[in-house]
Order: sequence, then C-alpha cells, then structure tokens
Amino acid sequence: MSESARGGRRRTTGRTPSQRGGARHERIADELRRAIADGHYPVGATLPSEAELATAHGASRGTVRQAVSALLAEGLIGSRQGARRVVLSTTPSQTFTELRSFAQWARAGGRTAGGLVVASDWDTARPEEAGLLQVPHGAPVLRVLRVRTLDGEPVLLERTVYAEWIGTAVDGLPADCESVTQRLHDDSGLVFAHGEHHIDAVAAGTADAEHLGVRRGSPLLRVRRTTTTADGRPVETSDDRYRPGSVVFTVRNSTQTNPLARTRA
Repeated sequence: MSESARGGRRRTTGRTPSQRGGARHERIADELRRAIADGHYPVGATLPSEAELATAHGASRGTVRQAVSALLAEGLIGSRQGARRVVLSTTPSQTFTELRSFAQWARAGGRTAGGLVVASDWDTARPEEAGLLQVPHGAPVLRVLRVRTLDGEPVLLERTVYAEWIGTAVDGLPADCESVTQRLHDDSGLVFAHGEHHIDAVAAGTADAEHLGVRRGSPLLRVRRTTTTADGRPVETSDDRYRPGSVVFTVRNSTQTNPLARTRA
C-alpha cells in the first residue's frame, strides 16, 4: 500500500458480516427468492395470491405486499393486470433505471457483499478524469483500488477516482467498508443520484489477474461509470472489472421501456 501524499492510511483485513435486515417482509421475500431459485416457482409460474401468502406466512397482506414489491424491483417477478404475479427470472437483478451500489444490489439478492481496499493514494487528475469530474487538470483526486466479493469470493475490481471535495471522507473509511455509498449517505447525507455507464470487454492485466484470481489476458467485463449528486456535481469516476461468470447484464425489451439489468451469473 502506497503512502498517501496526505499521510499514511491503515489497512485492515477481515470479512464484513451480512447486513441483511430481520424485518418480517424481508424474511418473507428471502423465502420467496429461495423458492424461485430452487425451482418451486419456475419461470412462467404464478405466485400464490397475497391472501394465500399472508395465510401461509402468518403475516398481514400489507407485509406480504412489501415482500412482493421487493421481488418486483429485482426483476424476479412481473405483474399482469387482473392476474397473479408471474415469475420472470430465477436470478435477482439490478435495473439500471435505478442507481444502486454493488452492496445494495448484492443484499437485494440475498448475497453477502464484501470489500477491501488494497491501495489508496492522493494524486492529480489526468485530462480525461478532470473532464469527467469537472475539476481542473492536475487537481487533487483520491485513487482507490478495491476488491469486491460475493459470499467471500472476489468478483469485481474497482479503480475509483474521487473528487477532492468527497475524497477526504472516503479516505477516512475503514479498508473493509462494505458499502462506501451507504457510509457516505449515513455520515454526510450524500446521495449518489445519477450514473452513466459504459460497458465493454477488456483483457485482464497483472493487477486484475492477481486480485480476481484469473489468468493474465483473460476476458473481463468492464463497466466505466461516473456518478453525480442530484444537482449534477460529480462524485466519482470508476473503471470496474468483473471476473468471468460473476454477473450478466440483460436488456429486457418492451414497448414502454428498455431497462438494462445486472444479474448474478
């Protein structure tokens, strides 16, 4: 780990425990996810009615409705007017019509997300970064290299560059912080409101191979993203590289909308 231009930073190891809540509707949603994943409700099947689910789980219809809404948001089920909910997929997804962090997406699918910073340095903005972050060329930025895990397995390597105005807060977070997005929201009220994503494929470099456990030159799915606040102020720009077989990006077409969704492979 390199020394920061503004002082060294501690690095810790360890796996962050799951933050999955214990609310009743979350437990019901988890049971329905498992039933779908196990094939009890295959793609094309209909779920029991809200009344039937409420009776089966000993819960109110309002609680069941919350659980069902979570599955709708994840793309697992769909709705047909006047009909029961239909299973659309066996894998929870993140639609890119809403902006979620990696940790939020993982938790929504019942997975345990983890993260570990392996390098963090203050540097100066390169020309392209300066344009994306709307700062002068050569302005101070924080560069962070972070490995992200699902259930303890490395699946994603993030190379994130933070604007100076938020970089100081990021630099003070623990190396094994599960969700930077959530911590910044909790600590300072920062909301990542908008994101632009560019998806392509790249060959794994030396660092990619080392941290993701793949061979150098292996194909990786890359997502280059820039996120901003609600008023358009850039927060970060990042080069995110996924290990082969870890996620799938799916486009669901309709006459009304064409969202892009991220799912676990």
